[in-house]
Amino acid sequence: MTKAKDLKVMIVGGGGREHALAWKVAESPMVEKIFCAPGNGGTALETKVENLPLAVDQFALLSEAALKEQVDLIVIGPDNPLADGIVDYLEEKGHKVFGPTKEQARLEWSKSHAKEVMRKLGIPTARYGLFTAKEEALAFARHNEWARVVKADGLAYGKGVFVCSSLEEVEEALNQCFAERAFGASGDQVIIEERLTGEELSIFLLMDGKTLLPMQACQDHKRRYEEDRGPNTGGMGAYSPVPLYDRYRSEIEDQITRPLAEALGRGDFSYRGVLFVGILIADDVPYVLEFNARFGDPETQALLPRLQSDLLPALMACCEGRLAEIELDWTEEKSLCVVACDDGYPATSSKNEAIEIGTIGGDARLFHAGTAISDGKLATNGGRVLAVTGLGKDFEQASDAAYRNLEAITFKGMDYRKDIGWRVNSKCRSK
Repeated sequence: MTKAKDLKVMIVGGGGREHALAWKVAESPMVEKIFCAPGNGGTALETKVENLPLAVDQFALLSEAALKEQVDLIVIGPDNPLADGIVDYLEEKGHKVFGPTKEQARLEWSKSHAKEVMRKLGIPTARYGLFTAKEEALAFARHNEWARVVKADGLAYGKGVFVCSSLEEVEEALNQCFAERAFGASGDQVIIEERLTGEELSIFLLMDGKTLLPMQACQDHKRRYEEDRGPNTGGMGAYSPVPLYDRYRSEIEDQITRPLAEALGRGDFSYRGVLFVGILIADDVPYVLEFNARFGDPETQALLPRLQSDLLPALMACCEGRLAEIELDWTEEKSLCVVACDDGYPATSSKNEAIEIGTIGGDARLFHAGTAISDGKLATNGGRVLAVTGLGKDFEQASDAAYRNLEAITFKGMDYRKDIGWRVNSKCRSK
């Protein structure tokens, strides 16, 4: 019988989110070993962690490795294997898995399904229409001036959303979905949505099928360049906590969190794992923009350094229906995460460029994303290469820690936004 202090955990994925999860889980005194599949150059350097050269879609090989290594818990990081049913597959093989089933993850891989769930539960969301053809969708946008957000219905790796300012931009977005098939089958259906104006934030909700436990709030910076210009990306930085959340906590609880919790308790809503809720506050109303069926990236890198509690018991409790037993403690410190990327990102990625890392101070955490160990040396292996999360008593201190420690890192073509946290940092570098 496995002792509580000898647990083995597998984390499926290879990005910054998975590095942050591995780092946090490795802190647990209950953990003996963590396997990351496939992991990255950063997870390879973490205490207690070993990378396995397995892709996230190799379900059978992941199961075999977990059985061989006597893994006690498998944590699923990215969205695509969840949409493909990895939890269903692994649970059928007898594994304990943190993450939603394919049907539960439909909240992310089908935006139209998510909209229907929000409508059923009375959760505020933007007006919308669902279409399978360009001309019908364009006609809808033409007759509704508020309809200026185009979303591919399926998974598009954070790049299938177009916030448009004109009908011409709507048409170009529809061309990408239907004519150019930029998102493949994920763009076979398209939602055209009301463009809301306001400020965004996100919250993570842990669920075990019957109980809901909120985590802390984060705010992401999706646009590529300073002053929120340029294309949408997977995320260029994030910070936590979010003053906006504190101002609208009661509205968010009344109109979003409580309806989900009550539906979960009644059995009208089924979910187990973590649910990421993207929210926009417009005219004092918290509208849900999207659900993600997993931890966000880079929000996780901003969130977990603030978690004082052991994360592993919470993950286990979600799998075992014991979430009501869990309490999470958070530091009062602020965190601010800045993503360093290839200068051509998101159009291009960096590969096999040497990364030099100096001393990272105690007021920061370094999380790898697109990195790998090549011939014994650390090298780039993606567009978003790594991130530094700074911590401090206020956001100015956290920002200073993040940017100061970023200066200890170099790789060819390295670039990053200089204004992460501009809403909360009065000394923001871009101002």
